[in-house]
Amino acid sequence: MMSVITCHRYRAALLGIALAWGLPACSPALNWRDTRPPGSVVSALFPCKPDHHIRRVVLAGVERAMQMSSCTAVDSVYALSHIDVGEAGQVTPVLQALRDAAAGNMGGPTAVKGAHAVPGMTPNPLAQRLGWSGTRADGSTLAAQATFFTQGTRVYQATVVGTRLDVEAVDTFFSGLKLP
Repeated sequence: MMSVITCHRYRAALLGIALAWGLPACSPALNWRDTRPPGSVVSALFPCKPDHHIRRVVLAGVERAMQMSSCTAVDSVYALSHIDVGEAGQVTPVLQALRDAAAGNMGGPTAVKGAHAVPGMTPNPLAQRLGWSGTRADGSTLAAQATFFTQGTRVYQATVVGTRLDVEAVDTFFSGLKLP
């Protein structure tokens, strides 16, 4: 028969083993990683492993190939899109068209959060961080923030969309954007 002290040590040892086996199964909700999307020179800090897509969009009256990297973490979608517009005169119209499309998709008023400087970007007055609040078709709330920036003839949009945004995670995502 075990003594009371031995029994408590045995239980403590079993609990320790159970916890040790359980720890590898735990993972952080946001698993930040540095990513360089294909066909891009920007590096981004994503909270999850992004998938990469190319889709055709019409911006400023021209159909263009837009490359997008995105992933979902903690009920929010983190996305980075970029388009090479090919000529300097198209940068500002495409940047404006991206901003207008984002506002139209959200359906709510646009709030300017301020200028947003990405290290290595080409200065542009439309390079700003914007925010929106809207409602989904089912009536649930939706929030988004996006930052827009350029480098040469490339136009970028980084966006976070979710029911309720984690301000710290959004700030980490946006501050992790870097250009050479």
